[in-house]
Amino acid sequence: MDEVDRAIVAVLEQEGRISNSELAARVGLSPSPCLRRVRQLEETGVIRGYRAVVDPAAVGRGLRVFAGVRLARHVRADVAAFESAVMQLAEVRACHHITGSFDYLLHVEVADLAAYEDFHASQLASLPGVATVNSFVIMKTLDNP
Repeated sequence: MDEVDRAIVAVLEQEGRISNSELAARVGLSPSPCLRRVRQLEETGVIRGYRAVVDPAAVGRGLRVFAGVRLARHVRADVAAFESAVMQLAEVRACHHITGSFDYLLHVEVADLAAYEDFHASQLASLPGVATVNSFVIMKTLDNP
């Protein structure tokens, strides 16, 4: 990646729906070479996709929680079973394998506290290999522009 590729990526991170001609103008290229570079960035996996950023509350997921999960054992089979099962849960928006006090940090979105209580009791705590779950309710998120 050169500086032009980095500029393309920076613009697309902020404005994924920008037209190719506008993108080209912003990074100092003509449209054809700009489009070739974007396609190359997509093909090599630098750009992994495009998506809408949705307000969770507007779609019935107003409560966001980080859940720290510790596994009982760290053998490959238990880890694989947990990872496979957790990624099947629609409420889990992201699952991060981390270091520190927890093995995984989950980003969970549900309608409200009652929905989280039900999710925690009926699904999360009963995932394969789970020893403990610590929940942290997100009160406010500050995003970088």
